[in-house]
Amino acid sequence: MPRPSTRAGVDLAALRRMAGVRERATSPRPPRPVTREVPGDEIAPGLRYLEHVHAWPLPPPIVDLTFARLSEAPSEHLLHFDTETTGLAGGTGTRAFMIGAADWRPEGLRVRQLYITTMAAEGAMLREFARWVDDDTVLVSYNGKSYDAPLLATRYRLARLANPLAGKVHVDLLHPMRRRYRHVWDNCRMQTAERNLLRIVREDDLPGSEAPRAWLTYLRGGSSTDLGRVAEHNLQDVRSLSALLVEAHGWAHSPVGNEK
Repeated sequence: MPRPSTRAGVDLAALRRMAGVRERATSPRPPRPVTREVPGDEIAPGLRYLEHVHAWPLPPPIVDLTFARLSEAPSEHLLHFDTETTGLAGGTGTRAFMIGAADWRPEGLRVRQLYITTMAAEGAMLREFARWVDDDTVLVSYNGKSYDAPLLATRYRLARLANPLAGKVHVDLLHPMRRRYRHVWDNCRMQTAERNLLRIVREDDLPGSEAPRAWLTYLRGGSSTDLGRVAEHNLQDVRSLSALLVEAHGWAHSPVGNEK
């Protein structure tokens, strides 16, 4: 049987069609549209502000904090706060690019959020957050004593600003959660507490570990889509902080398993 000709002039396209091989498209796919819109109002160059008020489980007028080895505090003095940062290791190279805080108002739980869209706006964010902290503020966080508060203290020091958190009573919910549930749950992460105590299961939540990438992507000219998801994650964090504190009220007088 004669072999196929390999001489110049052979119609290779025709041979491919005979063999049923399709030509691959050579034109590039159109790029996805890049969204640069960001939520909130710009209250200073590069500093955005969001505020929400939610109907949420009400705390008692005076919150019993003996579960956290403290005494008690009026509910209107509580400030639940959480940060989103450029890394999880801490240190002087890590900065907070978003701060969320929730407090109780007559109309419900007020959540305020600050975040920066330029490096230069960090000082403005720190000054604005300081205005939210009063002399009688009681801080509430989840692992904030070990991470959020020291990180903010470093950023205030580097910005040559007074640290508004210094000397404040601080309820870190991670520690009483561990004392109460370390032998009950697989872990005591915040989302585990949400699921078991508040029956909250987050859907399409951007993990906190993805926050640095989302912010840096936007800073480098990329899409703002995931930055918006970081704001939603932070919003839920501070909402859950307030609900977990309400849940923990009275733990000192209640054995494990008697929660509502």
